[in-house]
Amino acid sequence: MSHPLLKVVVLLSGNGSNLQALIDYQSQPDCQYKIVKVIANKPEAYGLVRAKQSQIPAVLIDHTHYQRREDFEQALINEIDQEPPGLVVLAGFMRILTPLFTEHYIGKMLNIHPSLLPKYPGLNTHQRALDAGDRLHGLSIHFVTSELDGGPVILQATLSIQPGLNADSLQKKVHQLEHQAYPLAVQYYAQGQFELKNNQAWYKNQPLMTPLQLSER
Repeated sequence: MSHPLLKVVVLLSGNGSNLQALIDYQSQPDCQYKIVKVIANKPEAYGLVRAKQSQIPAVLIDHTHYQRREDFEQALINEIDQEPPGLVVLAGFMRILTPLFTEHYIGKMLNIHPSLLPKYPGLNTHQRALDAGDRLHGLSIHFVTSELDGGPVILQATLSIQPGLNADSLQKKVHQLEHQAYPLAVQYYAQGQFELKNNQAWYKNQPLMTPLQLSER
């Protein structure tokens, strides 16, 4: 018996390359999720174009039209919950979220961050890894909680920092890994393999003590 597909809403602010990877994965016969809506907070976000090209409803909610962060988030919630999704996916959504939003979707929201958390929360992660002389770098996919980039990590993808890489070339390498890792994490969630219990990530009904690892191919 086939299960209904997990409804996913994607939030983004920019180019939407991770959205594209999620869309592309949907063409696989075993994909168990379906993106039902894409929402951007910037009118120039190319992710909106990608959504329309794939016949996915695309909505702009411009954060600059709201004086208070909470008012913007309430508008987001109202739009998302018209057809309540099973998962909200942040794919380059460049807004810090308040507990109003994070608590509303607790355990049902994932984010991708371009570092091996807990290293380098926030911005400029690639340059910070280079400045620190790190040999390994990568990305983390985590449940979103009220702590910025601090929710339990479910999956990491790692690459080695080769001599001669700069922040731009390192970012490109991490992006390629992101496009493999994010659809996989959403698929696992859709299969019921990941869940959040008491601020702890669980995988296959066991507490996840270390994130799943995806290595550079």
